[in-house]
Amino acid sequence: MSQKPIHVEITAPVHNRREITLQALRSLSRIDRTGLSVHIIIVDDGSTDGTGEAIREQFPEVEVVQGDGNLWYTAGTNRGIEAALEKNPDYVLAINDDAVFDEKFLVRLVNCAETHTRSVVGPLLLLWDEPHKVFQVAPKWSVSYGGWQHLNKQTVFTMPREAWEVEAIVGNCVLIPAEAIRRVGLMDAKKFPHYGDTDYTVRMRRAGWRLMIEPRSRIFCQPNAPLPSLRQQSVKNLLNRLLFNERSAHSLKRIWMLNWETSPSRAKGLLASAVFLTRLGLKMFGLSGRWPNDWPEEHLLPRAQGEASPPPSERQMTRSAVPNKR
Repeated sequence: MSQKPIHVEITAPVHNRREITLQALRSLSRIDRTGLSVHIIIVDDGSTDGTGEAIREQFPEVEVVQGDGNLWYTAGTNRGIEAALEKNPDYVLAINDDAVFDEKFLVRLVNCAETHTRSVVGPLLLLWDEPHKVFQVAPKWSVSYGGWQHLNKQTVFTMPREAWEVEAIVGNCVLIPAEAIRRVGLMDAKKFPHYGDTDYTVRMRRAGWRLMIEPRSRIFCQPNAPLPSLRQQSVKNLLNRLLFNERSAHSLKRIWMLNWETSPSRAKGLLASAVFLTRLGLKMFGLSGRWPNDWPEEHLLPRAQGEASPPPSERQMTRSAVPNKR
């Protein structure tokens, strides 16, 4: 008697990145689905570049949910999760569209989740132009850093070989048991309209779910664009980035809310926010030096990491490049 396949719903919010989105779907169309039943839901949040039409034409099996252009990341992801839960899956995989996926990534995520009960699992995020380098993974809370510090100076040679438990998971790709979503709820789109992933996985952990990284599951991400220097901004642009633009990486409201909601204690959240403001002030006057962005990260790695994770195979390196069009 054959075993019932594990049902995974994949969802991603997209907006005006037609070629990036199609690239991700081409990559997903090639993944190993052994033992899995996979369905994809794309939330097209008011794209005007033909994204939705292109998906329907090239990938008729993909479900497109329409947004009005005002959902942003968090509400867009929530809309996809809600649509996914209607199909009664075992797991929901929330992803970003600016990624290329190793063909074994999903079966390895699911195997990890099935092995470690009550777990939410993320893959190893690598750069698609330098596929041996880590994009960002396994953020850890640090008062001296001013909040969450990501592992983003590592390589596959320094990563653990086996899955390990973390404090939070970066939302570029995260496999969530449907039961966890039903118990914890959706992302908080009101408090975190554009950065709801860290808060969400912390809430999962506080509700009793283990957060795991499976380093044998790999996706290759588009590098982040370099942030413009604060010192080179006009007063108007600087105030906009700090006070009014909630999509800004320097949004004081977002950073304050994230520290307040996800810190181990309110006191540590207040202290970390004060540290961040100090960092910001020193950086604006060119006085921050190496603190803390150039600090070593080795202390953030799990102590019992065993052998380092093997580098990407030649096949993985090839597949990390932008796939050819259909």
